[in-house]
Amino acid sequence: MPTGPSVPDPSRPAPQIAVCGPRDCTEPEAAAAREAGRLLARAGAVTLCGGGSGVTAAVAEGASGAGGFVVGIRPDTDRAAVCAGLSAVVYTNMGEARNAILVASADAVIVIGGSWGTLSELALARHRDLPVITLGGWSIVDADGAPVATAHAARTAAEAVEFALAASAARLGNRNQ
Repeated sequence: MPTGPSVPDPSRPAPQIAVCGPRDCTEPEAAAAREAGRLLARAGAVTLCGGGSGVTAAVAEGASGAGGFVVGIRPDTDRAAVCAGLSAVVYTNMGEARNAILVASADAVIVIGGSWGTLSELALARHRDLPVITLGGWSIVDADGAPVATAHAARTAAEAVEFALAASAARLGNRNQ
């Protein structure tokens, strides 16, 4: 009997939830990412991430530890830079442009913490009208200083995952039911 992550059933595609965050994250951000990964795996979602260090390594650890399927979308072709816990790796060799592939592959995006790369992923997701859930990190204001509604602000990893799954199901018309 095979061990490791279960392969998604193509007749019932699982939601694909991207989890983004800084490569130099804090321990609370890493803990939130591990919890988000664990919860996504338990819900049967495919976890998408950058496949490197920081938040992406933590979410891969959490999801793979719970038996989830995790896809890392790398900006390079450096196999030595890949984090543990990935079920599959896409080597783009596109630098930060890979953020567009990561976001375009997602049904919803969870942003944990903030960095410039994370901000680009948030902006790309909003441009594509994808559900975005933030857990700490960026808040955006317009030129007058008024908050711009860019995302649902979650207080916990559980809330972020719950909202991401519900928003992706609503957006996709509950394709799995």
